[in-house]
Formats: sequence, structure tokens, C-alpha cells
Amino acid sequence: MADKKYAAAVDQGTTGSRFMVFSHDGKVVSTDYLEHEQIYPKPGWVEHNPMEIWEKTQRVIKGSMSKKGIKADELSGIGVTNQRETTVVWEKKTGKPVYNAIVWQDTRTIDICQKLINDGVEPTVKAKTGLVVATYFSGPKIQWILDNVSGAHAAAERGDL
Repeated sequence: MADKKYAAAVDQGTTGSRFMVFSHDGKVVSTDYLEHEQIYPKPGWVEHNPMEIWEKTQRVIKGSMSKKGIKADELSGIGVTNQRETTVVWEKKTGKPVYNAIVWQDTRTIDICQKLINDGVEPTVKAKTGLVVATYFSGPKIQWILDNVSGAHAAAERGDL
């Protein structure tokens, strides 16, 4: 087994994916970055293709490591940072997304959020999650997918998502 010479990080951000390899004294040894497409289907809507993100994340990992001839067994660990409230719903059996990723700054769920607030649900949401009702968070995005993507609600009820 090779010495664990490096630590690494995946930075999957809003505009692209980066992989960085660090020496154990914190110096950057290698890095690679690829942008991904920003999709704007309607005003206020922002999406990403999850399969493009997956493919480019794999490419930057391979690219960064191959630049310096680093092997996977030389890594002591990999940290991951991501887009946080960007939301993807996957089919359990296929691993395929049922819809594009709805990005954290997307505002399409404003009506869902307003209904929750008007119905007096926000205090319960805050008590259970510590979060306010807002378009930023994943819950309303999941509700939008269930309500608007053909077959998603039925698939969720079957436990297929």
C-alpha cells in the first residue's frame, strides 16, 4: 500500500467542478477545473444538468491526479463541498435524475413557499428544521418536482425515488 501523501477536495460549485490535491503541509499539489452549463428555462429559474456535473466532476478528479501522476491509494481522504441547496431527485434503481438540478438561487417555488406561510406552516417548519420557508431550501424544490414532473409523485409514493 502506498504512503498516504496527499489529501484532496472536490469543490462542486455553482459554475463548475474543481478537484484539488494538497500535500499534508497544506500546499496545493495539483488542481483541475471545468465549468458546466447554466440553464435558464424561464425568468427566475436556474438549472444544471446533473449528469453533466457528474461527468465533469469525474474528469477533474482524473485530470488533477494525472497531471502529477498521483494514484488514488496515495490519498488519505477526500473532502467534498457542494452547492448546498441545489436539489436533485434521483430514480432509486437507475441512478438517473428525474429532472435537472434546481439550483439554490432558483425562485420558481415562490408560490409553494407563500402557500406554506399563508397556511401557517412556517412555525412548524422552523421548529422541526431550524429553517424558514424560502425558495432557497430544498423542501419546496422537491415539492415542485413532485407536482410538475410527470410520474414523479407516483414514483415517490412507490418508494422509487
